[in-house]
Amino acid sequence: MAPTAIILGSGTSNGVPTLGRTYPPEFLADPRNHRTRASCLLQGPEGNVLIDCSPEMRLQLLREGVQDLAAVLITHTHADHIMGMDDLRAFCLKTGADMPVYAAPEHQDDIRRVFPYAFGQFPPGIFVPRFDLREVTSTLELGGLTIRTAYVPHGPVRCLVVRVNDFCYATDLSDIPDEALPLFEGLDTLVLDAVRYRPHPNHFHWDRAVEWAERLAPRITYFTHLCDDYDHGPVEAGLPPHLRLAYDGLRIPL
Repeated sequence: MAPTAIILGSGTSNGVPTLGRTYPPEFLADPRNHRTRASCLLQGPEGNVLIDCSPEMRLQLLREGVQDLAAVLITHTHADHIMGMDDLRAFCLKTGADMPVYAAPEHQDDIRRVFPYAFGQFPPGIFVPRFDLREVTSTLELGGLTIRTAYVPHGPVRCLVVRVNDFCYATDLSDIPDEALPLFEGLDTLVLDAVRYRPHPNHFHWDRAVEWAERLAPRITYFTHLCDDYDHGPVEAGLPPHLRLAYDGLRIPL
């Protein structure tokens, strides 16, 4: 199997459709407007590497037929990016080993606080997920892939950016500092946060995301972490070919 990135979820923290809202039938008829919370899978020659564990992680991985994970990368610990972590227990049971989870030190602290039972002791017959927390380094060798990393600001917190070959995944960010720019340069494919049309203090909004996409000039940019501002078909019909909207299940060669 050729190395591939799969956009497991392309939605913002509420998901789309969002609870409590009414949508036109035409909007709901397009499956690309049904967005689970943001996550990405890197399929390498030696294993699968999961980027974030959204609340729909189980459904996302079942949809894509994913049977095994080599490791998990956590970009940051907002709820829409970690609340699927309990379902990692299925892989721990299958392998009999702790799941390697790579995260920044402060994000490891959050994981221990949110999932304390994953590190506790229980009598036989009680099964919980087990996380082998490891610190992210600038280069990781996982699943037969060389993964380069950097951090960008996501409002007041920092968020991990991941690059494999000429593919870069940047799901939550409010700026791209100079020290992270090398991960964004010379790309074939960029997956970039564009949460909504109006400005947001912690995310790129549409105009800012397009500005950066044009500045960085990858061959193609897919915008992700999308709210229901975006009706996929009509929006994409008005875009140039090098600017696209991501959608759940999108596959990108690495």
